[in-house]
Amino acid sequence: MALTPAGRIGNRARASSPLLRLRSHRTSGGSTAASCLPAAPARKLQPLARLPAVAGKHRVVVAKPGLDGHDRGAKVVARALRDAGFEVIYTGLHQTPEQIAETAIQEDADAVGLSCHSGAHMTLFPRVVSELRARGADDVVVVGGGIIPASDVPALRDAGIEEIFTPGANTGDIAAWLRERLGTVAER
Repeated sequence: MALTPAGRIGNRARASSPLLRLRSHRTSGGSTAASCLPAAPARKLQPLARLPAVAGKHRVVVAKPGLDGHDRGAKVVARALRDAGFEVIYTGLHQTPEQIAETAIQEDADAVGLSCHSGAHMTLFPRVVSELRARGADDVVVVGGGIIPASDVPALRDAGIEEIFTPGANTGDIAAWLRERLGTVAER
């Protein structure tokens, strides 16, 4: 009995296989033993041609800070970003600013997208930015979205949230804005 290169047991191994073949046989004492037969002569391997560098994907953490339970918009944006070629990490509901900042750092995110429908955006969004800065992640782009009054947008931008996308924003526009803002990602 021998193992074929495909891993199935057959009556004989292929002679052209470069793998070692196992063959069982009976010993003089009546027990079964396995022996290794040498592989076919080794062929000289040719080096593979180098492929052109593939641009890395931008990594975006999409998070729902605070006690807000409305996540449909965040999931729609996360899926749209994924479909646009971004690598998306969705944290789920009820995340603290500390958890969001830690996730962004652990995932080596290029951007964090925050969504808030509870009215706590003026407290939670700036706290996420400050947590990122306190952990040395000054280069992470932070954007926000949700039910955010136009009068709150200037204060949020002053706090470090670079862009605000309100209900009705085109997901293609969100992806285009992030792609333009993040530029090309160096090979990781």
